[in-house]
Amino acid sequence: MIDLYTWTTPNGRKISIALEELGLPYKVIPVNLQKEEQFSPAFTAINPNQKIPAIVDHDVPGGPLSVFESGAILVHLAEKTGRFLPKDARGRATTMQWLMYQMSHVGPIIGQTGHFVNQAPEKIPTRSSASSASRCASSASSTRASRAAITSRVTTRSPTSPPTRGSSPPGSRSGT
Repeated sequence: MIDLYTWTTPNGRKISIALEELGLPYKVIPVNLQKEEQFSPAFTAINPNQKIPAIVDHDVPGGPLSVFESGAILVHLAEKTGRFLPKDARGRATTMQWLMYQMSHVGPIIGQTGHFVNQAPEKIPTRSSASSASRCASSASSTRASRAAITSRVTTRSPTSPPTRGSSPPGSRSGT
């Protein structure tokens, strides 16, 4: 069983989607960011960076293992199941570089765009350039992902599509 510490943010949903796709049992433990629960001593013991998502994997040799940072969690889950991370050097390098691109570029840009366009108390003139950067990053990723899917004859789905198993939103599954 895996404990998933998360909240209803795009970054928090990445791991829910991966767990659903991999068919791994998990339990969602909400970390309410509006109430600043990420700063609690209990959560800080799991993730000293005090950010979601984080997991505790109870099915590893040596006892429970805490893993934080979405990219590290995705790699851990891929290695645990033997899925989504090729073993050959070229396939692994390609997968890892696109994962790192998403973690360091696409994710933060889209997150910042969402904040400045939807939540910032003061509308700033540069928000249109943030939206433009967000569209550019998303377009580059989508174009490359489409080419990879065609080349490898793998069917992909949009990251905004619901999980394939069931129609409940990520995080509502209790680990069956």
